[in-house]
Amino acid sequence: MNIKPSFFSLNQHSARVFLEHEDATDQLTGKIVEFLSKVHEQPIVVLCIGTDRSTGDSLGPLVGSKLLEKKIENFHVFGTLKNPVHAVNLEENINHILKTFQTPFIIAVDACLGRLKNVGSIQIGSGPIKPGAGVHKELPEVGDIHITGIVNVSGFMEFFVLQNTRLHLVMRMADVIAESIRNASIVLEKKDIFRQTKIFNTNSF
Repeated sequence: MNIKPSFFSLNQHSARVFLEHEDATDQLTGKIVEFLSKVHEQPIVVLCIGTDRSTGDSLGPLVGSKLLEKKIENFHVFGTLKNPVHAVNLEENINHILKTFQTPFIIAVDACLGRLKNVGSIQIGSGPIKPGAGVHKELPEVGDIHITGIVNVSGFMEFFVLQNTRLHLVMRMADVIAESIRNASIVLEKKDIFRQTKIFNTNSF
């Protein structure tokens, strides 16, 4: 689980999308395209962080699994329900990615806790996330950009809150994030951003 989103300022480098908006997927797709349009022939890695052992923290693995089901050819996907990337193996996966791909552009996807009014929103922004900070774990920062879903309220008994987060909300968020990444890949394919880099789907080693 990521650090609380209140630590991120919403500016030209970040945006927040609420699930109840009818065009939430279109909004998030547009922001992903905006960030990835600046990528030049770098392999794009989607690193989905979390564990299926906690409802609130299962957002990342759900997104990863949904992306593999969509068979997106232009992104490498790490972190699924079958092979989650979590606190125990995060650093190992990061090292593997850096050794496998030359200057990869990493999209870090994670769940987080935040203010009540922002629960049910998805934030995308430039720069890394710090997984585990919301539940007081020391883990390496990762990501050229981050996509975080605010799944519940922060501030008290975070582990208990994550365990008691509604799966329906997490599933809806995962659907929107995965579909937005898929849509962005289609848009960028038409723009020929992947023209000289053969990229394929993968999974955690």
